[in-house]
Amino acid sequence: MAEEDDSVEQTPGYVAPKKVALDTLKDLDKDDEALNRWKAQLLAGASAGNSSDPRKVIVEKMSFVTAGREDIALDLTRDLSGLKDKPITIKEGSEYRLRITFKIQHEVVSGLKYVHTVHRGPLRVDKSNYMLGSYGPKAESQSAMTPLEEAPSGMLARGTYIVKSKFVDDDNETHLAWEWSFVLKKDWE
Repeated sequence: MAEEDDSVEQTPGYVAPKKVALDTLKDLDKDDEALNRWKAQLLAGASAGNSSDPRKVIVEKMSFVTAGREDIALDLTRDLSGLKDKPITIKEGSEYRLRITFKIQHEVVSGLKYVHTVHRGPLRVDKSNYMLGSYGPKAESQSAMTPLEEAPSGMLARGTYIVKSKFVDDDNETHLAWEWSFVLKKDWE
């Protein structure tokens, strides 16, 4: 599979904001009331995080969310090499969203994105790039959801798919990359 398959799409003309320390960010533009409200929301509950862990983003889990069923969660804090070999089952034609749960520490992370490419055999059948937003450091977990999607349906769509996922930011820093798989079936079992 070509390297370009996994590239992150960039918005033409967009320039990522420069990195600013938390204390500096709090002191900027003190007279701008709207900006101060935005900063208060972004930095509410801000904590520096675990100083022994240099990661800015700790991706904890990804959940497959569909109405009327219990969420299917993938634990992303353990060894990720086995996820590809243990496919989850998805019913063809079902509507779903992905919920990604993560922690931000040390600094504000702008332009967080979830990017994935879906392959069936050697063919790439889908590439999605979801902008999740900017997040400030917090002690508790935060989450973001992708828009509602519909799984393919029909006899030809059924089978096993491999998904290459990445969690990246505006600076093109990859915070986590992993592979997982799913089997598209006629029913949930």
